Amino acid sequence: MPTKEKIGVVVSNQMNKTVVVAIQKQSAHGKYKKTITTTKKHKAHDEHNQYTIGDIVKIQETRPLSKTKRWKVINLVAESK
Repeated sequence: MPTKEKIGVVVSNQMNKTVVVAIQKQSAHGKYKKTITTTKKHKAHDEHNQYTIGDIVKIQETRPLSKTKRWKVINLVAESK
């Protein structure tokens, strides 16, 4: 089974070696067909504390690293301005 990869924005980097990445997903409402945006936050492992708030990063699913951390940052897609 291939590992999952997602792209999102770093919304917090206050923890040591951990960043919080927000993933946005758009879908249509089942009955009314209006576009709904949902946001899911994932805690991801950042070994060198190199990512800052606003950076767009790619994360990959991995084995459980702590109680809530199940993702790791693969690379930087775009830096914050």
